[in-house]
Amino acid sequence: MSDVGPHTGGVRCTFGGECLDLGCASAMEEVGMRRLPIQLAVAAMLLVTMGPVTAHTLVTVTLEQVSGVSPFAAGCGLEPTGVDPIFGEGVVFVGSEVEPFVDINPANPANLIAVWQQDRWSNGGSRGNAAGVSLNGGATWQIVTFPDVTVCTGGEFDRASDPWVSFGPDGIAYAMHLVTDGDTISGRPGGFGRNGMMVQTSSDGGLSWNDPVLIAEDTEGDDLHDKNSVTADPTRPGFAYAVWDFLDLPTGAAINPDRGVFGGGLGFKGAALISHTTDGGQTWSKPKTLYNPGGVNQTIGNQIVVQPDGTLVDLFVEILNFRNDDQDGQFDLNLSLKRSPDAGETWLPHGRPIRFGEMAFAPISDPDTGQSHRTADIIPDFAVDSDVGTLYAVWQDARFTGVSQVAFTMSSDGGFTWTTPIRISQTPADAANPLNAQAFIPAVHVADDGTVGVTYYDFRTNTGGGGTDTDLWLAHCGTGCGADPNNWEENHVAGPFDSRQAPIARGFFLGDYVGLTSDGDDFLSVATLTGGDGPTDEWFARIAPTP
Repeated sequence: MSDVGPHTGGVRCTFGGECLDLGCASAMEEVGMRRLPIQLAVAAMLLVTMGPVTAHTLVTVTLEQVSGVSPFAAGCGLEPTGVDPIFGEGVVFVGSEVEPFVDINPANPANLIAVWQQDRWSNGGSRGNAAGVSLNGGATWQIVTFPDVTVCTGGEFDRASDPWVSFGPDGIAYAMHLVTDGDTISGRPGGFGRNGMMVQTSSDGGLSWNDPVLIAEDTEGDDLHDKNSVTADPTRPGFAYAVWDFLDLPTGAAINPDRGVFGGGLGFKGAALISHTTDGGQTWSKPKTLYNPGGVNQTIGNQIVVQPDGTLVDLFVEILNFRNDDQDGQFDLNLSLKRSPDAGETWLPHGRPIRFGEMAFAPISDPDTGQSHRTADIIPDFAVDSDVGTLYAVWQDARFTGVSQVAFTMSSDGGFTWTTPIRISQTPADAANPLNAQAFIPAVHVADDGTVGVTYYDFRTNTGGGGTDTDLWLAHCGTGCGADPNNWEENHVAGPFDSRQAPIARGFFLGDYVGLTSDGDDFLSVATLTGGDGPTDEWFARIAPTP
C-alpha cells in the first residue's frame, strides 16, 4: 500500500495510504486460466571467494510455481454478483497473487515460507493474505491460509494487504498483515474506515498458525496504519519487531474531503510506530512512536535489520513535503535510519534521523501504451550482512538515465556513512523507445559467502507486439560492490511474461516488493509472474553458484 497524492477532493490518497475509492477501468473475468508449462532459464553464478565476480555460467532449471487457484471459498466476502458490499465498484481479480515475501528457517533450511496477497482488489487490498510452505528447499509447496484474519478465513476484517514473514533463530515464524474494512465511518467520508495491524506465529514451519494478535487498530476510520514489516531478531530468540507508518489525518479532512488540502489536510502526520515481542509472539507491546517527522511529513517502508552485535537499524523513507531543514528543496524523499543499541527501547540519533541519500522519484509507464505499472516507486529494500554487519539499500531512481533504474548504496560502519549511489541494473538503453529501459521493484539480500544479490524486473525484451514483455533478473557482486558498477554481473531469472495480465490497481500491479532470501550461497527468489493458474502467480527460483 504505497500511493502518492494529496488527500483532496474525496479521493482517499495520502503519501503511503491506499486509494480506497478509485474505480477500475477494466476487469478480468473471474474464470480459471489454463496452466501453461513454463521452462524458463534460471541463473547460476560463480561462487565468489575473492575479487569481483567476473564470469558466470547459466544452468537451465524449471521454475517452481508456488501458488495456484484461490484457496478461498468462491463467495466469501462477496455478493452473488461478485460486487463487494463494502467497496462497491471495486473489481476482484480472483486467482491473482501479488506482492510476495519469503524467508528461510535457520533451524531447518529445507523449510521456506512465502506469503502474498491473494485475490487482489482494484481499489485496495485483497480478499486475504496466503502462504506457501516448502519442506524440501522449494521443490514442492503447500498452500496455507491464515486463520481468523479476513472474512474468507473466519476473521472480522474484509481485506488484507502488505504480507510479511520472518523466521527467528529458534524456528518460530512471524507473519504480519495490514487489515481493513474499507467502509468509511458515518460522517467521515474522507477517512479510511476501520483498519489495523495483525501478527501471528507458527511453530511448525508455517503449516499452522496461532490466533492473530491485533496489535494496532483505528476504529474511528479517520487514520491509517500502513506499510508494515516484521523482523525476528537473529541474536535474541523469542524477540521480534513489527514496524509500520501511521497516517494521522485531521478530523476536518475526514469529515469534509471536498475542502481539500486547505480544509485540514495540511495537518496530516505519518510517524513510524513499533511493537515488539519478547516471548515468541504470545504477547506484544503497546505500539509506540519510533520516529515522528512532524506535521505534513511521514515515513514509509520501515524495515528493521539486526547487526551481528544485536544493534537494531530501522531503515525507511522520510517524506518531507513542505520542509527543507536538510538544506535542500522541498518535497524530499530521504533514505533515512534510526539505530537502537538496546532491543528497541531507545532509538538514536535523537531528533532527526541519519539521512543517507535521496530518491529521484521514478514511476513506471507501459512502454507501448503509456499506462501505469504500479511498482515500488517510493519503497526501497534493505539488507544486512549477518557476519560483518554491512548494510545495503536498493531503490528505483531516475537520476542515471531519466527513467527508472536500480540504485545501490552500502555502509560498512553501521549506517553512519554510505557510498555514493551507483546504478546496478544492467538494462540496456533503447533509443527507439526509452521506456523499454526501465528497471523496477528491486530486492536485495546477502548470501552466506558475502555475495550481494539484487533481483529486479525490466522491459528490455519488449517488442511492442501487443503484450508488454517483462523479465526478472539477478545482479550480483562479490567485492567492491559500492565502488564500481562494473563489479556487478547479471543473470536472467525468468520471462519474458506479459505484465499487462496483472491485476489492475491504479496500474498493472505486481506488488510493491518481491521476495529474496538465501540458502547458504544460493539465492532464493519468489516473484510475481503471469502464465500460471490465474492472472498472476508466485514462482520460486533457486539461483545457485556453479558446482
